[in-house]
Amino acid sequence: MDLTSFPVRVKLLITEAEMGISGHIKNIYYVRYFECAREQYLYMIGIKDLMSRTGIGTILAQSVCNYLKPLAYPDQITVGAKVKSIGKSSFVLEYIIVSEKIGVSASGEEVIVIYDYNNSKKTELPLGIKEAIEKV
Repeated sequence: MDLTSFPVRVKLLITEAEMGISGHIKNIYYVRYFECAREQYLYMIGIKDLMSRTGIGTILAQSVCNYLKPLAYPDQITVGAKVKSIGKSSFVLEYIIVSEKIGVSASGEEVIVIYDYNNSKKTELPLGIKEAIEKV
């Protein structure tokens, strides 16, 4: 597993503040790293613009992280993101975290639901967003 199949890649520096007393990065930060890649991906496919025009955006329904090797400070990571599957009103983002020091550190998936914030309910994936996902 490597970054070549992940069209969105975000580089992040690990900070000393992310370390736990056990000498490695706290688990919660891995989900934060996924979030950084997710936000970049959503921006690329036009969700921010859609949200400001229509009130239709996304909401996180599920997040799963597979911890493979512990990260530690100091280090730099690259977080890759790609769409794994598309449904009627949701899609699944797949992630990989690659450390400059130890290689692949974690992988994961998140279910992203298209959500109508004006009516407080999920809604169908707009065609324009689906087409943008396919381009990425």
